[in-house]
Amino acid sequence: MDDKTISVVIVEDDTQIREGISVLIQSTEGFELKGAFGDCKSALKNLNDILPDVFLMDISMPGLSGIECTAKIKSTYSSANIIMLTVYEDDAQIFDSLRAGASGYILKRTPLDQILEAIKDVQSGGAPMTPSIAKRVLNFFNNAGNKLKEYNLTQRENEILNELVNGLSYKKIAETLFISLDTVRSHIKNIYQKLQVGSKSEAVVKALKEKLI
Repeated sequence: MDDKTISVVIVEDDTQIREGISVLIQSTEGFELKGAFGDCKSALKNLNDILPDVFLMDISMPGLSGIECTAKIKSTYSSANIIMLTVYEDDAQIFDSLRAGASGYILKRTPLDQILEAIKDVQSGGAPMTPSIAKRVLNFFNNAGNKLKEYNLTQRENEILNELVNGLSYKKIAETLFISLDTVRSHIKNIYQKLQVGSKSEAVVKALKEKLI
């Protein structure tokens, strides 16, 4: 196997799917099939001998699930690249897989050529996802970001925090918002208390990190 060849292990209990992808991998230049297993126990038993560049992992399998198998592989080989290949499109399965250490998540209805591209992508450091899955992930993090905004800042405090991030001085903020300098200072004191920070720089960093503006 040369340096450009990507080795793959398939863990899938559906014989037809497992054999179909096996043939695909074996017949495509630049790929090597190191193993194909119908259950996680068999894959884990042979892990040290067949450790590949990329795993294609089903979720629902007899005995140990693909999510549990992913966690076990990652606990031993933290750099392992694992793509979940599944019919499941619900948030719980997606995020349980990602939390277990999966690097990608694609649906079984994905065209075969796109499965190969996903393998190449994850091997290059990417995180391949079926578009519908990527949308769910994006929505999740957007919603998670919204939850971080629950500091009960008033509209005026949000406006002032935004101007702090923009680099405006207290005096300039007062001029921009048509309020007194003392009012600005009072609002900023409240902002610091609500965000639990002690300085302008801390407030700015927290605002940017947690997408408060």
